[in-house]
Amino acid sequence: MSETQQIAFKFSSHPYLGREDFMVSDCNYEAVQMIDNWPNWPFFAVCLYGPSGCGKTHLARIFSDKVSVVKHYPYKIPAIQAKNITLDSPHELFTQNSCLIVENLDEHINQEAVFHLYNLYRNEGGFILFTARQAPARLPLTLPDLKSRLNIMPSIEIGEPDDEMLSALILKLFNDRQLLVAPEIIMYMIKNMQRSFTYCNKLVAEIDNISLIRKRAVSLNIVKEAINNLNSTAQGELFS
Repeated sequence: MSETQQIAFKFSSHPYLGREDFMVSDCNYEAVQMIDNWPNWPFFAVCLYGPSGCGKTHLARIFSDKVSVVKHYPYKIPAIQAKNITLDSPHELFTQNSCLIVENLDEHINQEAVFHLYNLYRNEGGFILFTARQAPARLPLTLPDLKSRLNIMPSIEIGEPDDEMLSALILKLFNDRQLLVAPEIIMYMIKNMQRSFTYCNKLVAEIDNISLIRKRAVSLNIVKEAINNLNSTAQGELFS
């Protein structure tokens, strides 16, 4: 077989990010409840934190959709990466919308800028949904005023997936790629894969890639090959 015949043409998968597409399980139930309860939050700001691929961005999209409906906005509310917030950002962002999504809160932020953003939204009656990979209380922040404020903000963890969540997630990831798989394949994956959102996403992508190269439907042999390929990858590279 020639080299050109072995090339897999990769088409982007199209994940569905509506409320009806979000999978609820014990690991994320509390986070879903918090989004569903807006605007009746116990505090003006909330942080959802958890590992990569756990659904933080999906929940942020659901939050955005809900705000648009409740406030009758014809547009999506602003979402900004925490590291991109500058001292000029708070007033401009609040002028655009009194509800905001700040993604990937970590130690690389401009702490003074985030401090001013926090105070502005609190004092003016706005709402902020933060997302992060770890609890804000565990971030190595050096600005005491910001640290103390983030510590009083409700923070909800999204844990690693259980069997129920893994099954639903695998099925969704295959559906996003328009791939049909037998139930026994999903069960085999659950029993033999590493239990993390990141690994699950990478495994389905690897299965899809092998299936395209082989020009065959997804089978147990293809799944086994994909798992072997990922397991032979250095851990630092796999989960970077």
